[in-house]
Amino acid sequence: MVLFERAPAKINLSLDVLGKRDDGFHEVKMIMTSVDLADRVELQELHRDVIEVSADSQYVPDDERNLAYKAAAAFKHQYNLTQGVRIDIKKNIPVAAGLGGGSSDAAAVLRGLNQMWSVGASPAELAELGTGLGSDVPFCVYGTTAIGTGHGEKIRLLSSPPGCYVVLAKPDIGISTRNIFPKVKMDELVHPRTEDVIHALQEKNFQKLCDSVGNALEHVTFSMYPEVSRIKGKMLANGVSGAVMSGSGPTVAGFIRHYSKAKRVYNGLRGFCDEVYIVRLLDQR
Repeated sequence: MVLFERAPAKINLSLDVLGKRDDGFHEVKMIMTSVDLADRVELQELHRDVIEVSADSQYVPDDERNLAYKAAAAFKHQYNLTQGVRIDIKKNIPVAAGLGGGSSDAAAVLRGLNQMWSVGASPAELAELGTGLGSDVPFCVYGTTAIGTGHGEKIRLLSSPPGCYVVLAKPDIGISTRNIFPKVKMDELVHPRTEDVIHALQEKNFQKLCDSVGNALEHVTFSMYPEVSRIKGKMLANGVSGAVMSGSGPTVAGFIRHYSKAKRVYNGLRGFCDEVYIVRLLDQR
């Protein structure tokens, strides 16, 4: 049996850091939604009790270090399954970009194996299983619009955002979250207006959303990688209605109501930045 799953990228509308916990993780509050830039995950059932994984990117490991491999192993262990699976990942989401590509691949594996092996686990159960894999995996199981708290694992679904285009721009660097959080100094953070983002979503108010998006990690990432700050400045100068860094960076998301302006922003960034995309929001309930 062969099954295909889309693994959409996520972007942050808001990311706040509330403090450091006793377990070493930082307490966060982040609002995320999914866009139509997506990896393609193919699952093929094997009769041998093995997990094989392959990705068409030199930056993604083809062994047990891969988050998709870990997701399959966790699923098999949780439900005492002895079937095997081969996982083939076609990468379209940039790696180490703040877009949750690896987490979304892992969530796609959980959803796909649940279907392929007729386990019948609920999204909440899959999200709980994903908690042990990475802080973005529970959100990616749902893939709608949600707020994540704790270290990202506690998920509450929110109203869908107003329809718009999003320009994503990523410089030619990769950033690991593990390198950003140790540099966080709580007294230097600029906290985003999380409640205003929630209200904007409830009201489907595009301009209020654009005025409210924010990311407390921007100060840290911008100080370490000034090119990310320059990309955000370039976006705003080119006329996006709002812009925010996604995750710990380096990708910046710019929000635009109309495609014609999104295309102008895209063209303005192409000579300035290696990877630029025009995407739509997936959650349009």
